[in-house]
Amino acid sequence: MPVVVKNSDIPTAQILVVDDEVDHAQVMGEALRRLGHVCTIVHSLADASEEIDHGRFDLIVTDLVMEGEEDGLRVLDKAQQTQPDAETILVTAHGDVPTATAALRGGAYDFIEKPLDLEVFRNLATRAIQAVMLRAQNDALRGRIDEKFGFEGIIGNAPQIRQLITTMRQIAPSTIPVLVTGESGTGKELVAQAIHNNSKRAKRQFVPLNCAGLSESILEDELFGHVRGAFTGADKDREGRFEFADGGTLFLDEVGDMPLIMQAKLLRVLESGEVVRLGDNESRHVNVRLISATNHDLGELVAQGKFREDLFFRIKGAELKLSPLRERREDIAMLADHYARHYAVQVDKQIPQISEQVLQVLTQFDWPGNVRQLMYVIQTMVVVAEGDKLEPRHLPPEVREGKGELTDTGLEATTGMSLEQIEKQAIRNALRVHAGNREQAAKSLGIGERTLYRKLKEYGVK
Repeated sequence: MPVVVKNSDIPTAQILVVDDEVDHAQVMGEALRRLGHVCTIVHSLADASEEIDHGRFDLIVTDLVMEGEEDGLRVLDKAQQTQPDAETILVTAHGDVPTATAALRGGAYDFIEKPLDLEVFRNLATRAIQAVMLRAQNDALRGRIDEKFGFEGIIGNAPQIRQLITTMRQIAPSTIPVLVTGESGTGKELVAQAIHNNSKRAKRQFVPLNCAGLSESILEDELFGHVRGAFTGADKDREGRFEFADGGTLFLDEVGDMPLIMQAKLLRVLESGEVVRLGDNESRHVNVRLISATNHDLGELVAQGKFREDLFFRIKGAELKLSPLRERREDIAMLADHYARHYAVQVDKQIPQISEQVLQVLTQFDWPGNVRQLMYVIQTMVVVAEGDKLEPRHLPPEVREGKGELTDTGLEATTGMSLEQIEKQAIRNALRVHAGNREQAAKSLGIGERTLYRKLKEYGVK
């Protein structure tokens, strides 16, 4: 097995090398592989485009001029559109320096002239990789800061989560009503609580009420309260959720399940700011911010006559759409680690490690119950695990045997990818996890080392 010279200060990276000169491409790939990086080598714009579409890279090194004079620039454009977090280094002949310089303004990290000084080349690649990793660390840190300072439990680095937190920060200080939509288990109440915690009402009550399954009479009593004698068993006055939330936030979960008659009464309160308890003639003024949530399409319910259009527009001041967990698989590992730590502390156990095999299963599973289901699964695993590591045997049967979508690195969905592309990315990921150690990578993939060598040669992965 070739010796990998790995500088521990340099993070292992996924690198795409693009050069139509085969020998030159191999020299660049070998120079980077000796630092412990995982290199995929291709020799045309078409092959580079396919790799960028289906792979996941931290750094792309491309010759500026190949079969076409602007092939390198097209690789750069493709990378920026498809993998904006990656950096690109252009390799150019002396006469193409003006073009390469212009490419820097177009987003390239840097360029280097031929003939290559390999030490300069390695140092330049290392700086580019460190820039990528630093951005990722800063994104993760911002996520932890969000959690620490009020957006607790909203964990993730997927674009949808970053945009969600940005929007929440923008709307939290206002009094605008908020509608949170998404499948069950995506964290709608958590989002509502976080908005309240970061609002000017944070020192007052956050009052939740789930409208699902409540009859009209019970829901009316819960919302508006009653006076003594209003109905049989009403032996004393009782304030409803609106009054209890006065000055704070009222969160109505599953608002789409509210009966039509109650929708009309809710709309009246929202328009007037006045609540009348059951059995009373006196109105009481309330100052409440409303956050509503539903797993239904309210627009569709409006079209079907099952939800009032005027109420829909009243509660939809700002709409936050929460993505199901299967659409942000890159966050599953982070969420699993968070809940493993949380529940280990709760049951006074050592914080466990999560095995690679478990993470692969977790990221493949479709999670019909979303984050809530993942949370319960990790809680169960922490409780039943006898050691300091969560292994596949600790997974509940429905998850271990589930038929979720496959993933390439355990972090990204592979919808639309061929089996060859999935296999190629799995090999890249195993090499990255094991810092280029092919023996360990083959073992983790469950294949022989000779098979791995054959596939590395077949796929151009070095």
